[in-house]
Amino acid sequence: MKLGLFGGTFNPIHLGHLLLAETARETLALDRVLFIPTRQPPHKSDRDLLPGGERMRLIRLAIRDHSAFAASDIELQRDGISYTIDTVQAIHRQLPEAKLFLLVGQDMLAVPWRSWAQLKRLCTIVAARRPGGPKPKQQAGVQWLDMPPVGIASSDIRRRLRAGRSIRYLVPGPVERYLKAHQLYQRTRGRAQESLDAP
Repeated sequence: MKLGLFGGTFNPIHLGHLLLAETARETLALDRVLFIPTRQPPHKSDRDLLPGGERMRLIRLAIRDHSAFAASDIELQRDGISYTIDTVQAIHRQLPEAKLFLLVGQDMLAVPWRSWAQLKRLCTIVAARRPGGPKPKQQAGVQWLDMPPVGIASSDIRRRLRAGRSIRYLVPGPVERYLKAHQLYQRTRGRAQESLDAP
């Protein structure tokens, strides 16, 4: 089994995330892509981070029509900062015969990673090229994924929601409807700590 591991805050998930996952699935002939929302990212602090349970619901809404996409709350179930090496080791123990592919955006190669050498032993690091992205520090042993350039950012979606602007065609329809129905990101200031207590 060839399994793609796609981690991130997904705050919220958008069409750029889905395009990266689908491009990787097709290009690498992956049997499944697993979306893994992080509990507490080590490289940034986001005061607008939704609770993990809500981000999981948004992911499930976004991928519900794709039979090869699935979601895992493995990092939401762990306390403390979410380190990728811990997740990859856990999945490797659960599925020792699976060939693992860690899917990341090019910008993520510019930040420090814990146990980078061990990560490369346990899985293939696959980085999606992004036009104008920061020059990565770690390049050796990375497999590059070419995908259509998409200038969608979760931070822009949050700003649009706070300003009452449209997010149509930036996120899947079910995600847009859920965000608007629950007024998410319009009431998240001061709720950052609540995200740490997500399931």
